[in-house]
Amino acid sequence: MNGSFWRGYVPATSEGRSFAVISLVNAIGTGLYLAASAVFFVRSVGLTASEVGTGLAISGVVGFLTTVPIGAAGDRFGARRTLIALQLWRAGGFVALCFVHGVVGFTLVSCVLAAAEAATQPMTQAVASATVRGEDRTRTMAIIRTVRNAGFSLGALLAAPLLASDTVWTYRGIVLGTACAFVTSALMLTRLRLDGADQVQNRTGPLTAVRRFRDWRYGLLAGLNGVLSLHVTILSVGIPLWALKATPMPAGLLPFLVLINTVLSILLQVPIARGAESEGGAARALRLGGVAMTVCCAGLAAAGRADSGWAAAALLVVACVLLTFGEMWQATGGWELSYEHAPEDRKNVYLAVFSLGSTGQRIVGPALVGSVVIAAGPVGWVGLAAVFALAALLVGPVVRALPAKPAPSGEESPVADAPVAGTAPVAGTETVRPEGAVAPDAGADADADAMKGNRT
Repeated sequence: MNGSFWRGYVPATSEGRSFAVISLVNAIGTGLYLAASAVFFVRSVGLTASEVGTGLAISGVVGFLTTVPIGAAGDRFGARRTLIALQLWRAGGFVALCFVHGVVGFTLVSCVLAAAEAATQPMTQAVASATVRGEDRTRTMAIIRTVRNAGFSLGALLAAPLLASDTVWTYRGIVLGTACAFVTSALMLTRLRLDGADQVQNRTGPLTAVRRFRDWRYGLLAGLNGVLSLHVTILSVGIPLWALKATPMPAGLLPFLVLINTVLSILLQVPIARGAESEGGAARALRLGGVAMTVCCAGLAAAGRADSGWAAAALLVVACVLLTFGEMWQATGGWELSYEHAPEDRKNVYLAVFSLGSTGQRIVGPALVGSVVIAAGPVGWVGLAAVFALAALLVGPVVRALPAKPAPSGEESPVADAPVAGTAPVAGTETVRPEGAVAPDAGADADADAMKGNRT
């Protein structure tokens, strides 16, 4: 591979490169925690598996309900300031988690953490987009997602020798290390100077902004993206359980399926993102994600009918590759469409609404895949394939129903520090923004209940 190929993995601006480093630090901390969380819950907090599941389910609902109000706060106080506050909030939550005992304390702290973690994803999107010009936005978001994937893996590797010591304070030290990573990210964010990232978009209160959201077309897009985000649960829950329960594939090959997904995501996310930069490319990427997931589910159904372990393994590898491409196409299409159709004066509210699709998937997905799809056998996977096929067909009509460039709401006048020469103000507002200063995850990533959920 020549130098130009690797240069494609470096953000074009110094701010973009700085934010990629911040994302790496954040992802290492998250990976460190996720690799040790299950053991920590049992050995340090003293919970049973069912108590962990109940606490996380309740906290997931809390995160779902608080995401949009916090997104509205981002419009009111500025995206970067809000993201800094969220990182410090998360750090404090993890410190508290170190010293809780029993299911009640664990559930309360988990709810506090879930509120911050669910809102981190849209705020990260908004801040990351301000590091680049609009035409380089998709590539930079793909780079940040790649960096986060690498960070999750590195964090997990760092946790491995610590887990070997098997002491309560080692487990607590891992959680405190995660808190330190979030504090470091917050401090680095304070030094990041971005045009528009601190600008007040709308003085409407968070609850008022939520009540005034009426864009059902954007809501449909968020829901459609949430359906396609089921690849998160299929990788973390569906494939492992299906392989062990319904196929003759040797259990020792399961880690290689996750490795395939991780390596392909790191190597191919940036090249795949280039396809969304052309006209109609984002909708096409989202549609291709649905098609890939459809064929993936068909492959999983076929694996359940395989006669030998190696035949099942081959089918599962093909399904995992298709899942990975579906994941990358869905992420790319979702990023671009969510930014493109979010009005500037309510950008953070809209991005928060869009993130509800993936947040809802994390709540509903494990029960759907584990208790319905897998329980039904190959027929269950065929049924899920039909759902993905329908989602792929609906992408075009839903995207066409969205306005090409939504106007500001006019409900409250955004505040700008000063006009910029050569730019025209938007009617009914006071906001004047320099060209290229405004743009939208990666990946990223509020953090999910499993490492894979944080990579989306």
